Amino acid sequence: MNINEMDVLRWVHILAMVYWLGGEWGVFQTSYNVTNAALSIEERRRHMETAYRIDILARTGIVLLLPLGLHMGNIYGFLPILDGVGLTLMWVFFLAWLGMTWMAFLQRETDLGIKVTMLEEKLRYPLILAIVVVSVMAFQGSGPVEVVEGQYWYPAKMILYAFALCIGLFLRLVMRRWTTYFRELAMGPNAAIQAKLDKEIGQARIAAYIYWITISGVCFLGATKPF
Repeated sequence: MNINEMDVLRWVHILAMVYWLGGEWGVFQTSYNVTNAALSIEERRRHMETAYRIDILARTGIVLLLPLGLHMGNIYGFLPILDGVGLTLMWVFFLAWLGMTWMAFLQRETDLGIKVTMLEEKLRYPLILAIVVVSVMAFQGSGPVEVVEGQYWYPAKMILYAFALCIGLFLRLVMRRWTTYFRELAMGPNAAIQAKLDKEIGQARIAAYIYWITISGVCFLGATKPF
């Protein structure tokens, strides 16, 4: 049996993509019952708990995809900047990010969980900007991502991933607000809060369709390497 480092990374990368795409679909379907005013608050809370438990797999997948992609990019020769200790530091950073994601999940019904979630969201802004900048620089033939003709699929994939993170930020915001909204709803019927839920979930479902198209685009570029 001949299993090399790239094979293992590619396998985990595929698993992360599957959990990302499948998890988002599960949350999408569960959200119908979370926002259904015809159900009791207890029933809606049970569906919300299910949504959170499904979503943590999607969140884990999306966090792991970037370091896995950067690690494979280093093996391909696209990221010589990560040679040596750089690769270790990169993994330490993203594992810390993943730790924050899981802490937010485990503390999701508490004020601490909300604060950690908000901090994790804020960290995504400079990360998204950095991904876009280095990707554009790669197309211009400069920067830490070194590609030539026939390898531009790699920075293109990075840009699509950054766009997916932007959509994910909005979807995370919607789910984070569920905790606050349901605290209000637990005190009794609240038409204003229910209206906010209905409006935001409607927007989130539109964003989810764009999300899935973007994720499939990331998969396509990685699988076919068309340019």
